[in-house]
Amino acid sequence: MKAELQGYLDRARDALIWKLDGLGEYDLRRPLTPTGTNLLGLVKHCAMVDSGYLGGCLGRPFSHPFLPDPESPDYVAGDDLWVQAHEPTAAIVDLFAQSRVHATATLAQLPLDATGTVPWWGDRGRSVTLHRLAMHTFFDLDRHAGHADIIRELIDGAAGLQAGNSNLPDGVDWPAHQAKIEAAARAAE
Repeated sequence: MKAELQGYLDRARDALIWKLDGLGEYDLRRPLTPTGTNLLGLVKHCAMVDSGYLGGCLGRPFSHPFLPDPESPDYVAGDDLWVQAHEPTAAIVDLFAQSRVHATATLAQLPLDATGTVPWWGDRGRSVTLHRLAMHTFFDLDRHAGHADIIRELIDGAAGLQAGNSNLPDGVDWPAHQAKIEAAARAAE
């Protein structure tokens, strides 16, 4: 069971970090939705998710100079979802890598029935098992990997599940496909 959980977590993390490949600073950081969603911000946020749920919530705190601290008086809600100009991309990628190592060690070292506390969940966050926290973390990471897939496609048209496997059908004329869908949407209006 642990190996299966770890495999799913790793797949989501790999998909997310792969979306950064080959992009310049502007494209890594620019907001492409009304709420400001951007690739490097998603990576920063997912590092916080990994280190929080599979670290701090289980009494295994993690620290890194670029990890936002929601308990800090300077913290502003959403600071974990974007990267300031003075924060180097390499530092955010390192934050993600180190939080991943920490979370992986937590899953390896503790039994799945080990309990922790998720303070921001209120009463339902008491005595939460590692299994539940690992599942929650996977769903969150996988959701954000999907966001990253869409953001990357908006930037340069690159889409897919992982390097070397787009998981998209071959031979599709995507502009024609998009036009067909647009026409159907307009006809349904």
